[in-house]
Amino acid sequence: MSTPQEDLTYGKGGPNTTEAGTDEYRPIKEGLAATSATSQLAAMLHDSDALDAADTGEQRVVLASEDKTASIDWKIVVPAAVLALTVVLWGLVGAESFGNFATDAFNWVLGNVGWAFVLFGTIFVAFVLVIAFSRFGTIKLGAVDEEPEFRTASWVAMMFAAGMGIGLMFYGASEPLAFYNDGVPGSGTEDVGASMAQAMFHWTLHPWAIYAIVGLAIAYSTFRIGRRQLISSAFVPLIGERNANGVVGKVIDILSVFTTIFGTACSLGLGALQIRSGLESSGFVDNPGNAVIITIVAILTLAFVLSAISGVGKGIQYLSNLNMVLAALLAIFVFVVGPTIVQLNLIPTAVGSYIQDFFKMASMTADADASGFTEEFLSGWTIFYWAWWISWSPFVGMFLARISRGRSIREFCLGVTLVPAGLSTVWFAIFGGTAIQMEQDGQSIVGGGTTEEQLFNLLANLPLGEVVAVVAIILLGTFFITSADSASTVMGSMSQRGRSDANPFLSATWGVIAALVGMTLLIAGGDDALNALQNVTIVASTPFLLIIILLMISIVKDLSNDVIYQDYRESQRFQRQMAIERRLHREKTYREAQKVRHDSIMRRRREDEEQRERTNN
Repeated sequence: MSTPQEDLTYGKGGPNTTEAGTDEYRPIKEGLAATSATSQLAAMLHDSDALDAADTGEQRVVLASEDKTASIDWKIVVPAAVLALTVVLWGLVGAESFGNFATDAFNWVLGNVGWAFVLFGTIFVAFVLVIAFSRFGTIKLGAVDEEPEFRTASWVAMMFAAGMGIGLMFYGASEPLAFYNDGVPGSGTEDVGASMAQAMFHWTLHPWAIYAIVGLAIAYSTFRIGRRQLISSAFVPLIGERNANGVVGKVIDILSVFTTIFGTACSLGLGALQIRSGLESSGFVDNPGNAVIITIVAILTLAFVLSAISGVGKGIQYLSNLNMVLAALLAIFVFVVGPTIVQLNLIPTAVGSYIQDFFKMASMTADADASGFTEEFLSGWTIFYWAWWISWSPFVGMFLARISRGRSIREFCLGVTLVPAGLSTVWFAIFGGTAIQMEQDGQSIVGGGTTEEQLFNLLANLPLGEVVAVVAIILLGTFFITSADSASTVMGSMSQRGRSDANPFLSATWGVIAALVGMTLLIAGGDDALNALQNVTIVASTPFLLIIILLMISIVKDLSNDVIYQDYRESQRFQRQMAIERRLHREKTYREAQKVRHDSIMRRRREDEEQRERTNN
């Protein structure tokens, strides 16, 4: 019988022997690695009858996210809720001091961390594309034979509606027009190509790359490895399971919930502002004030609470599909009734200008000019957007993970980045192109100067615009509901130890808190409510930038240990070793053949000489 030492190690004699009486032992894996590829292949052929061809090394994992007994994690719920409600109370009781703090904090972030938002925004895009086209791309977010849970059309509709529905409604017409009228750094005013390129820069690859990183980390960790559906669980390869389940993990999850609350609040605030403007322009209300804002938020909050209670498979999916239908109808109407040829021309113009100016836009910093225009532009546009996308990334990322189970990493990365980016480009070409054309024709939609009214001013310049404006208001409401529904569902999951179908009432509670924060920011901001939303969003999302940066490292470490990737690496190593051994064997055979030929020639020469000697004698 072999000793334990003999079972665990190999001696000098090779992988199948252990030399007695020697102190030099080799670990089993090291011994196996030292054997030749030829001998391994021979051993495999010899043992072929004993090998189970159906055993691919894939083991069915038990998903912790499907644990029906997972309880509410009060260590996450209480701190996150207290922080959020403290902001609500502060904003209502001390609106002036709250506004001053938000402004000061915003100025500090802009002056000290703005460079990081600009730099890493582009690094995130490069990372996602590299992962997509790498050998990691074939790995599935789930079991090898698992099929996607949702149809591709519903998958695209849900991620698009959750990712930026309200934002496109709010900025689709106004942003390209603002860049056209005011100019962008490095370009003058009335530059259509530069205006469209800058809008695409803000709304296409960069935001969806941020979402993709968080979504990929959670989806792989949850559905491939079987960990809890938490952002902290995705950090296991980096900080270890003990820290991920301990204080460090709790801090990450609390920060995720807190950031999500403010990202959602900003979206809800934008939606409420625009719905109020739409109601006013359609003649439903006159001189709307805070009471109208409160009523809008209250009604829509009730709607998304009911949707959240119905669950992701029903409420969110149905609403997302409705959103896509209404958004498509609205876009088709503006496309057909508006300047169609101008819109079509703008698509290649926008894409070409975006590609041409990409690195100029990506490298823009506050010190680019002495006039201060670039700094003001970055703070009001680019850095705000990057912070807004980061603040959305916990809930959009987790939501993307939730609806992407069964898809490959390549399909996930390319689908999440390219499909919505393409749709956003078409959207801006339609609405931004129409707004710019109206500006050139003397039908400016700027009006009183508020951003939220410009979409409805655009529709008012078109035939049947008053009727379509009602559709736009409904679409804003459904986008509002879908975004809040998605966010509240995700926050509920993060608060219940990563359970995928969290307690619906817990999810609804988080949605109500987010709505309260959004309403507080609108009221506290007064006439400058939009800037208040932007400032607080940037400040609240700044710490989460570091989490996304670290997630990239964690993703690579996790994927490097995947059995599919390990099989690929082993295959490459084995093929390389076989090639070396084949070359050495060929060289040895060649030398032996040369020696045989040389010996044969020499033998014949000797025989010929002997024959000549016999003949001469």
